[in-house]
Amino acid sequence: MRTTAIGDTGVELTELGIGTAPHGGLYSVVTEEMAVGAVHAALEVGCNYIDTAPLYGYGRAEMYLSIALSDVPPDRYVVSTKIGRVLDPIDPAVTREDKFFLNPAPNTFHWDFSRDGVLRSLEDSLDRLKLDRVDVLYIHMFPESYDEVLTTAYPAVRELKDEGAIRAIGVGIDFVDPLVEFLRIGAEFDLFMLAGRYTLLETSALDDLLPMCQEAGVFLTLAGPYNSGILAAGLDDELVSGAKYGYEDAPAVVLARARRIKDVCDRYRVPLKAAALQFGTAHPAVAATVPGARSRREAIENAEMVDLPIPADLWSELKSEGLIPGPAPTPSGPGDAGDEAGRT
Repeated sequence: MRTTAIGDTGVELTELGIGTAPHGGLYSVVTEEMAVGAVHAALEVGCNYIDTAPLYGYGRAEMYLSIALSDVPPDRYVVSTKIGRVLDPIDPAVTREDKFFLNPAPNTFHWDFSRDGVLRSLEDSLDRLKLDRVDVLYIHMFPESYDEVLTTAYPAVRELKDEGAIRAIGVGIDFVDPLVEFLRIGAEFDLFMLAGRYTLLETSALDDLLPMCQEAGVFLTLAGPYNSGILAAGLDDELVSGAKYGYEDAPAVVLARARRIKDVCDRYRVPLKAAALQFGTAHPAVAATVPGARSRREAIENAEMVDLPIPADLWSELKSEGLIPGPAPTPSGPGDAGDEAGRT
C-alpha cells in the first residue's frame, strides 16, 4: 500500500486509514468485538493509520482502540486523536438520548481550547487509549472558534510538538475556509484532516485549499470519503430513506447526483465505493483517505476498494457529464499522485 511521509515529522501514513467514529456507535451500536475486529483487519490488510477522537462515543472509540492495540507492536500503527472537546463524567445510570452516538461512554463534553484544556484533553485521551503518546494531534474545531484556536490551542499543540510529546500537529474540521486562512497567515501545521469536502459529491477544497496545501507542504487526510454514508449506501430504492449526507438524511438533490455517479460506475462494473475512495487519494496533496469501518468485513472491503483497477474512461465520463470537475486529478489521468515526492 502506498505511503506518504509527512514532512520531517517521521510520520508515514498509508493511503488508506481507518476512522473510528463508528466505534462510538455512530448511527448503530458497535460492540467491542466488532471494533477490535475492524482495527485488526485494517492492520492485517496493510493499513497503518488509525484516527480517533474523544467525541466518538464520548470516549468509547478510544477505549475500544486501547483494547485493539494492546497486543500490537507500536511500530505497526500511527494513531491520531484530537483536542477541543474535554470529556466530563456523568452518572452511568442517567438515561441519555444522543442524536449520533448510540452506545456512548458515560461522559458528556465541553469545548475548551485553552492551554489547560489542550493538556487535559490529551492526557485523558492517552489514559483511555492506554498509550504513552499519539503520533498526530489535531485541533478538532468549528469555524467560529478560529480566533480562540489561533491564540490559545495552536500555541499549546506547537509546544507539545516542540517538546517531542507528539510528532505531528494539524486541524480537523469539515469546513474549508478556516484551513485556507491558516495557510494564508503562515501557521505551521503538518497536515489537516478535512471531512467530507473533497469527495465525489463535494469538491469545494479543489480550487484554493488543495493548491495552497501543495505549495506549503501540508498534506490532507480525508475523513468522511463516503460523505457520511451516501456513497457507501448502495442507493437501491429500499436503502435511500436511510442514506446519510453531512450526518443528516440526504436531500433529494444530493441523492439524484449520487445516483448519476453510480450509474456511470455501474456501466463500468466498478463499485461506487471504489470510485469514492480512489478519487480523493488521486490528488497529490492528499496523504490518506480515512473511511470508518464497523467490522472486519467493512475494513477488508475498504482495502479491496482502494486497490481495485478503475478504467480511465470512467473518470473521463464523470468529467464529461459534469459530475466531477475537469481539473480534478484522477487515478489514471493528469495529477496521479503515485510518483509525487514523499510517496512510495
